[in-house]
Amino acid sequence: MPNVIDPVRSWAATAPDAVAIRADDTVWTYGTLLADALGFGASLVDDGVAAGDRLVLAAPTAPEFVIAYLGAQAVGAIVVPVNTMATADELRYFLDDSGARLMLAHHALGPAAAQAAQSREIPLRTLGPMQPGEQAGHGEVPIADRPADETCALLYTSGTTGRPKGAQLTVGNLLAAGEIGAAGARGTAADRTGTGLPLFHVFGQASVMMSTFVGGGSLSLLARFDPVEMLAMLRRDRLTIMCGVPTMWNAMLHAASDASPADFASLRVAVSGGASLPGAVAAAFEEKFGCTLLEGYGLTETTAIATFNDIDRGGKIGSVGGPMPRMSVQVRDPGDGHPLPAGEVGEVFVAGPTVTTGYWNRPDATAATITPDGWLRTGDLGVLDADGDLRIVDRLKDLIIHGGYNVYPGEVEEVLYRHPDIVEAAVIGIPDDHYGEQVAALIVTAEGSALDAAGVDAWTREHLSAYKIPRVVRFADALPKGSTGKILKRAIDRDLFVEPAGN
Repeated sequence: MPNVIDPVRSWAATAPDAVAIRADDTVWTYGTLLADALGFGASLVDDGVAAGDRLVLAAPTAPEFVIAYLGAQAVGAIVVPVNTMATADELRYFLDDSGARLMLAHHALGPAAAQAAQSREIPLRTLGPMQPGEQAGHGEVPIADRPADETCALLYTSGTTGRPKGAQLTVGNLLAAGEIGAAGARGTAADRTGTGLPLFHVFGQASVMMSTFVGGGSLSLLARFDPVEMLAMLRRDRLTIMCGVPTMWNAMLHAASDASPADFASLRVAVSGGASLPGAVAAAFEEKFGCTLLEGYGLTETTAIATFNDIDRGGKIGSVGGPMPRMSVQVRDPGDGHPLPAGEVGEVFVAGPTVTTGYWNRPDATAATITPDGWLRTGDLGVLDADGDLRIVDRLKDLIIHGGYNVYPGEVEEVLYRHPDIVEAAVIGIPDDHYGEQVAALIVTAEGSALDAAGVDAWTREHLSAYKIPRVVRFADALPKGSTGKILKRAIDRDLFVEPAGN
C-alpha cells in the first residue's frame, strides 16, 4: 500500500545523490532527505505518536516543514498544516476541531503556538534549525502502509462564512496531485523548481512540493516571499520552474531590481495559481522578462489540481486552461445543476482523483459540496470556450447584482489593472437602497501617482458598460492578503465605502 513519502523513497533508491531541497546555500539530497524524514518520524514515535494521530504543524517554507511533514506521513499520522501567522485563538480552534495530540511549531514563530498548546494541555515540540543528516540520528521508522483513501492531511479552508472546515486529503489525493502536477509541467529530474509560496497552503504543498518530488527535481525554498529575493533565487539556482500567485508576479514587476530577460533564460515554466491572474499583469510580465506565465486553477478541496494551460500551446490570456490529466470539469446551471454549453456562465464542478473525500466532522457541509457521484461544487463561476478551456469569472458569492444586472468583479478588476497607475485593485458589492448593490473599488496606486476617483471613473467609462462602473472608489496603501498573497475581499472594511454624513 502507498505512502505520501513514496516519491522521495523512490528517488532515494535510484538517485540518492540528486538534490532534493535547496535553502540558501544548504542542500539536501534525496538520500539525506529520506534519512532525515524517517529519523524525524522515529522521534515522533518516541513522543508517543501513532498512526491516525493528528499533528498540528506550524512552519514556514523551510526544510523543517518538509522533513516534519514527510516524517509524520511515514508514521501514518494526519498532518494539520496551519498558517504561521495564526493567533493563539485560531490555533486553539485547529487543535480542538482536529482533535490533535501534538503541536509542531517552528522555532522562529512567536508565542501563539505555546499559548495555544499550553491552554489545551497538548505537548508542543519546537522545530529548531535543521542541517542535512541531523535527524537521521534518531534512527529510522518503518514506513507505514496506508490505504489510498486514508486521510493523511487536514487543510483548513475558511470560505466566506463560518469557522474554517478541515478538508480531508487522502494519500491517494496527494500522490495523484504530485503525479498530475508533474505531468502538467512536464517535470523531470533535471528541473530546478523554486517558490516563495507557503508550504502549509495547498498550492505550495501539493502542486509544488509533491509535483517536484514526483518528478525527481530539486525544490528551492524561500521562507518568506520577497520579490527581490525571489529574483535572486532565480539567478542563483538557475530555476527552470517558478511558482507563485498573481500578487507575487505583480510585486516582481514593481520591485526595484535590475532583473532582465537574461535572468529568466533558464526558466521554462512560470506557474500562476491561487487567484485570477489579471491579463495586464501577465502581459507586462512577459514584456519585461520575456517569460510566459501559465495559469492554472484548483482548490484546497481538489488538492490544488483541476485545470492548467497547455505548455505546448502556451498561455491563453484570461484562461486557466483545460482539465489536467485524469481530471474532469463541467460548468453547470447554479439553479438546477444541468451542464451548460460552451459560452454560458455557470458554476464550476470538478471530478477526479484529487477531489477531497469531505470535511472533517462536517457531514452536512460534505453533502452540500460533493455530489453522490463524486463531483465537487467549487462555488466559482466560470465559462468554457470552444477549445474546452475554462475562464473563471468570479466567486459565486462575490457576484454583484446591480439593478438586476450581473456584475463580475473580476471583469472590472481586469480593466482597473490595465491603468498604468494602478498596482492593485479589489472590487466588491456594497448595499444600495435603489439598485440593491453598488459596485465599489478599493485601489492601491503606484508611488507618486495623482490618480483620483474622477480619473478612475473616466478610465472605466472608456472600457465598461455603465452598470459595471465603480460608483464608490476608495484608495489604500495596501490591500488585505492571505498567507499566499491572495487578496482577501472578506477582510476589506466595508465602512471605508460609507459616505460621510452630510454628503
